[in-house]
Amino acid sequence: MDWNPLILTFKLALFTTVLLLIISIPLAYWLAYSKSRSKPVVEAIVSMPLVLPPTVLGFYFLIAFSPNNSFGNWLEQWFGIQLVFSFTGLVIASIIYSLPFMVHPIQSGLSGISPSLKEAAYVIGKSRWETLIKVLLPNVKPSLLTGIVLAFAHTVGEFGVILMIGGSIPGKTKVASIMIYEEVEALNYGSANFYSGILLLITFAILLVVYLVNGGYLKRFLK
Repeated sequence: MDWNPLILTFKLALFTTVLLLIISIPLAYWLAYSKSRSKPVVEAIVSMPLVLPPTVLGFYFLIAFSPNNSFGNWLEQWFGIQLVFSFTGLVIASIIYSLPFMVHPIQSGLSGISPSLKEAAYVIGKSRWETLIKVLLPNVKPSLLTGIVLAFAHTVGEFGVILMIGGSIPGKTKVASIMIYEEVEALNYGSANFYSGILLLITFAILLVVYLVNGGYLKRFLK
């Protein structure tokens, strides 16, 4: 069996999740507390990957990132970056595609915190950034964990966006979902079952840990 698709899958999921966490925390904070008129527009944009077919997003990513497009050509000419059929392109597309799975849990957690906690932090001289990092985020650990796991698991299961923007280049863009599809097309059900089974077990184990931690079962078991 070729382990490269699985390694590439989890590498993509790890990169995407880390970058998403950095992006989503300030974005979720703004969405949770902002009273701006543009907030509904931003929320709609963030949530679009939940309802749009992956192939639609993948198609527009392909058009935008293509060297034939002004944006893609600008990146290639000035920075030597080619996003189409590259791992970097997969990461950027995955960040946008999995954005709501990270932002929504964190936003929900921050919205559920009592306003008095934030006000108390301001009273004792904490800045907004210090309040977010040292006061608010420690109180939404379950939401952070949920967002991290959902974004990771969603990236692992990507297919349509990956196929459109990355294709099937071994060792570069050929992740496990693409490998499974190709093995089924070739009637290699044994190989497809092998990759599918590994993804099934790993994602189940990750989700199980999240529910155990968030439900307090793990603490009771350790006691």
